[in-house]
Parts: sequence; structure tokens; C-alpha cells
Amino acid sequence: MQNAGPMTKITNSVMAKLLMIGILVAVLLIPLGMIKGIITERSLRKQGAVDEVSRKWGAEQIIAGPILSIPYKVHTRDEKGVDRVSIHHAHFLPEELSINGLVKPDIRYRGIYEIVLYGTELQINAGFGKVRFQELGIDKSDMLWDRAFVSVGIPDLRGMKKNNMMTWNKVDYPLNSGIENGAFMESGVGARVTVADAQDQYTFSMNLNLNGSGQLNFLPLGKVTTVQLSSSWKSPSFTGAFLPDERVVGEKGFDAKWKILHLNRNYPQQWIGKNARLAESAFGVKMFYPVDEYQKSERSVKYAILFIVLTFIAFFLTEVINRKRLHPIQYLLVGFAICLFYVLLLSISEHTHFWLAYLLSGLSSILLVAFYSKSILKSLPMAVTVAGLLTFLYGFLYVTLQMEDYALLLGSIGLGVVLALVMYLTRKIDWYAFSPARSGDKSGEEETAG
Repeated sequence: MQNAGPMTKITNSVMAKLLMIGILVAVLLIPLGMIKGIITERSLRKQGAVDEVSRKWGAEQIIAGPILSIPYKVHTRDEKGVDRVSIHHAHFLPEELSINGLVKPDIRYRGIYEIVLYGTELQINAGFGKVRFQELGIDKSDMLWDRAFVSVGIPDLRGMKKNNMMTWNKVDYPLNSGIENGAFMESGVGARVTVADAQDQYTFSMNLNLNGSGQLNFLPLGKVTTVQLSSSWKSPSFTGAFLPDERVVGEKGFDAKWKILHLNRNYPQQWIGKNARLAESAFGVKMFYPVDEYQKSERSVKYAILFIVLTFIAFFLTEVINRKRLHPIQYLLVGFAICLFYVLLLSISEHTHFWLAYLLSGLSSILLVAFYSKSILKSLPMAVTVAGLLTFLYGFLYVTLQMEDYALLLGSIGLGVVLALVMYLTRKIDWYAFSPARSGDKSGEEETAG
């Protein structure tokens, strides 16, 4: 059997090296997957700390009210002809609802985790018109006027910080915990009030001091609902069914104003029984972190394969151009050094600013790979080139992480530039006539780096 020709040996050598690099990249997916798992676990642990503190301070709050509820009698006759009377409730919404408030962010810590809470000072004013029970098909004689009550729905009553009063037609009433019939929310506060058929107008006012976390939402229950909020929080996220008509967001915080009509929502001004559609119209503001350290770390890991592949390509081109031979273990150690960057980034960012954690982690990875490259390649210029490549990649990644809206566009452009650069550097290489091993050298005379 004849020996394989020189061209076959050369081709097989180059292809074998590329195949080996591909296998090593696949192997490095294992530690990268473990790093992603650690990020997820740490993120869930932080969420657990947030939930624990929120349970004690106050959860997300939705202000649903005021709502005027009046019981009435319903007469029925059973199968045996016996007349029975049951009590139902009719609910009436205000003609006008105005809420003005100040939201004070409060940063708390649970271990190493930062948790955003808030306290509110809300001034709620509302005006009710004449009770039009006839439109609901209720007879006047069945109305139980003396049992009327006004309720304000609040999901988490642990956030109540003052023994608030409410004013109904210029008369103060102490608030009681709980909503009598739970027609629109499971929890809240309310009070029995004086209502009469002959009365044409009612006024309501209330100062509400409430703690919460995450979001503060409102229901547009008035025919015209106006909500004005101010806060020193710099990164609000306006959420829910309606965006503010006016808003100003700056370094000193935000101011926002909503004006919503009853025609903008999908429920009437009065109804009987329960109404499950109220929550669909909730709107408000969220104390928003643009991107926390775990989100940034998770996003950075998505670029890890690109970093590894480009670094391996740099080493492979060094083999080809300078006729050096690198062992697969040396490639693998360089890959581990790159993976170490993400572990350092995660662990350091939990204790300091992300930019500082990124700087320290990037420098550690660059110096580690650069010094190792100098040792195995026996070339200071090549070590500097590898360090420069990693510096460019880490800098590019940091800019990409900061540009949330343009991250995909910037990443795509960067990938195209890198591919074009690799194609340019390798444009004159004759892959069929070149091998990392010196053609004509015996296997025992091949130069090995390291």
C-alpha cells in the first residue's frame, strides 16, 4: 500500500486541528452551562430575599376605590311557595376621582441583596352623584340605606402605616379593616356612611399612607379619573392599561399625570354583585431597575462562545502562520481562563458596582491568557496581540450590555466586523499547501509550544 501523498497529509492535519478545536468548544459548553445555572440560582435567591422583605413591609399595591355599596333585598319564592328574602349589594362608582401622591423609594438590604421598597402619601378625593338604583331594576322600598358603606380596596393591609380616617360629606369616619362583601377585592378598608334617596351629591376624601414594593397601581373608577404622582426614583416604568398623558423623568426623579375617562374601560358606573373586570384597567408605576447584575451577567454569558471561538481562531492562525504547534490541553486551559471571567464577574458584582466588577474580572482574564500565551507561543508580539483581541472583545461586550435597546444591532454589526477581519487576515493562506507542522519535518523534529 502506498503512503498517502503530501497534499493528503497536509489537508488531514489542518482539518484534524479544526475538528479538535470544535470538540474543545463543545466541551467548554459544560462549564458555561454550569455558570448559567449559578447565575439563575443566585438570581432566585435574590428574588426570595425580595419576597421575604416585601411580605413584612408591603407587597405590590393596587388602590381600588372609593366604591359606594348599598345592600338591598331580593324577594324570591321557593318550590314550596314560601317567600324568602336575601341580601344583595349594588355598587356605585364616583363621578370624579382625583389622586395626588408622593412616592418615596426606600432601599433596604437583606444580606448582600438590595431591595427597592416605597412609601406613599396619597390624597384621594372623589365626588358621587345621586344613587340611581332604578337603573339596576331595584325597587326603592328594598334599598337598605342605613347599611350603606364605602370601601377602598388595598391588596396588602400590612402596608397601612397610619390609623387613617375618611371624610364623607364633611363628616369623619374611622376606617375598618376588610370589605364587607368582597365584590371587587379580597381585602381593603371601609366605613359605614350616611346615604339617602333624596341626596344628590356626596363628597369623599382620604389621606392614605401606604407602604409597598415593586409596583403601585390604581383603578380608574371615576367617570373622570385623574392621578398625579411624584417621586425621586430615577428609573420608573409606567405599566398597566394606560400610560401617563404627561410625564417628566430626570435625575431628580419623575412626575407623571394620567387622565382617564369611563369610556376608556370595560365596565359601567354601577353594577350588582361581583365584577371581575375591574383589575383589567389597572395602571401605575413600577420601581424599575433597568438591568440588575444578574441580568447583565446572564447576557454576558451568551457571548462566551463567541469569545472562546475567536480566541481559539487567534491561536490557530498563530499555529498556521508561525508554524507553532499547540496541544489541545493548552487550548482547553485558555478556554477555562475565559470561563473564569464570568464566574469572577458574577461573584464580584454582588458586592460592588457592575462596572468595577467587569473591569477587575476582565483584567484578570486578559492578564492570565496573555501571560500564558507568552509562555506557550514564545512570542511577546503574539501575546500582546491576544491581549489586545480580548481587550477589544471585553470592551465591545461591555458597551453592548449598556445599550439595552440596540444590543442586538450592535452585536450583529460586531460579529460581521470580526468575521470580515478574519477573512481578510486569512485571504492569502493556501490551506491545501500549508500545515501547522513543517512539511518535510519528521514527527520527532516538530516544534511544540510549551
